[in-house]
Amino acid sequence: MILLAPLGALGRWVLGALAAVGRVALFALSALSHMLRPPLYPREILQALLNVGWLSLPVVGLTAIFTGGALALQIYAGGARFNAEAVVPQIVAIGMVRELGPVLVGLMIAARVTSSIAAEIATMKVTEQIDALVTLSTHPMKYLVAPRIFAGLVTVPLLVGVGDIIGIAGGYAVAVQNLGFNPATYLLNTVNFLEMRDIVSSLVKGAAFGLIATTMGCYFGMQSGRGAQGVGRATKSSVEAAAVLILAANFLLTGVFFSV
Repeated sequence: MILLAPLGALGRWVLGALAAVGRVALFALSALSHMLRPPLYPREILQALLNVGWLSLPVVGLTAIFTGGALALQIYAGGARFNAEAVVPQIVAIGMVRELGPVLVGLMIAARVTSSIAAEIATMKVTEQIDALVTLSTHPMKYLVAPRIFAGLVTVPLLVGVGDIIGIAGGYAVAVQNLGFNPATYLLNTVNFLEMRDIVSSLVKGAAFGLIATTMGCYFGMQSGRGAQGVGRATKSSVEAAAVLILAANFLLTGVFFSV
């Protein structure tokens, strides 16, 4: 019996985790179905697009440009050990587009947008504003959740594309100004090395990460407990779940696109 106790605890944990995954999946499917059915709320959709997309652009741009510059310096320093400094443009481009651009944008969205959505919806639940929506015959999934998930699906791939470009530009600036690269040769090597598969994978990852980030914010906000502690717990849990799922999804999508 003593030996079976740890196995029982592990089994309960696995069953609980699977149940949680099922609840999140059903929540996401419900939100997507509401997204495709009228009525629509254009004002809420536009507000979500603004909050998720446009207002995230400064942090995404700053993150990308510093990452691209640091990556150029690291690749140059590492390549100098093997007389391979010339590969800086190619490695910066593929590193930003395939991995660093989508992942960093996804994590920034998780930090900024997921936490904001979870705190906002959890506060609405605590103050009974969601109950008021139901009283007014307005479905919370359609009014609160669907616009935010739609915004994540649409704007995060655009943010990833912008982040990729800014990151490459940051590497270009450092390479040309500090490392002595020829500007035209650097740009030519960047363009010639990237393939359409790299760009498509980056945008697909952006859509997946946007879906994950907004879904986690909405889910934990709707599941929030009462009181200030419930709001704080929902916000913390949403960011943790979004970050972990983004990294896991990145691994899976990388395997799908680039497995040999």
